[in-house]
Amino acid sequence: MDRQPSPPDADNPLGIDGIEFIEYATTRPQALGAQLEQLGFVATARHRSREVTLYRQGNMHLIVNADRRSLPQSDGDPQATVIGAVALRVRDASQAYRRALDLGAWPIPTRAGVMELNIPGVHGPGDSILYFVDSFRDFSIYDVDFRPIPGAPPAPPALAGMHLFGVVQAIGAGRTPEWTDFYRQLMAFRPLAEGHWFGVVHKGTLLESPCGGFYVQLVEPPEGAAGLRWEEQLIRVGFGVPGVAQAVRALQARGVPFLDPTAPTEDAKGALTQLVQGVSFELVASQPGGRHA
Repeated sequence: MDRQPSPPDADNPLGIDGIEFIEYATTRPQALGAQLEQLGFVATARHRSREVTLYRQGNMHLIVNADRRSLPQSDGDPQATVIGAVALRVRDASQAYRRALDLGAWPIPTRAGVMELNIPGVHGPGDSILYFVDSFRDFSIYDVDFRPIPGAPPAPPALAGMHLFGVVQAIGAGRTPEWTDFYRQLMAFRPLAEGHWFGVVHKGTLLESPCGGFYVQLVEPPEGAAGLRWEEQLIRVGFGVPGVAQAVRALQARGVPFLDPTAPTEDAKGALTQLVQGVSFELVASQPGGRHA
């Protein structure tokens, strides 16, 4: 029996119901995989024909794509690790894709090979992709394109109650209105009131998804950063946790380094991991289902 999505309404015309997966493109899949395993993720499946691995934890899916063609080029060389794609779980992927195109989104050419699933998508920030996935049937996209890793648990539990909270996006100076309109017009995201923050990184503009289940944080370059290299791209994933202090202790015990190595208080709102080979993660006080501290 199929699972049923949330009913459509005027405030959520695409029927967005969370993030299906986040894809990292990298030239260092082993190093990134080790970093994800420290965070509690488990490699559960590998792509049938490409150098792509699926990592799971609770209801989260992260994909590590080591195909060099998936990386943006920088001065002739591919960047080491970037967030290459975010897949939005929607009521009807074809309908969501057509609506996005009608509203001015740029389509991406199909990348599916023979016997691979074609997932519709549009251009996101930088070289990233926003995919649309309908995930309300008995089978999933992972059943089609991936083979389970022998001996790996198919559904590893979430460590310290971790769940996807959102993504942080770097944008150009003065581009907040344009990107706010992009998410609002195409996908009905709602900008939160100025000064409304979660976690500990109080910068930029927060946009809430129409389902209320995740957020996009738009961050312009800081003042006086004329010499700073600042490109429009997705730069960080945020994980919600019921208790930040408990989660930090659990992750530190697994070797995850944090920007502030001191133990957070029990009422802490968030924490930020150190950059490891260009990748960092944020913890935000949040209960599964959209209740945030």
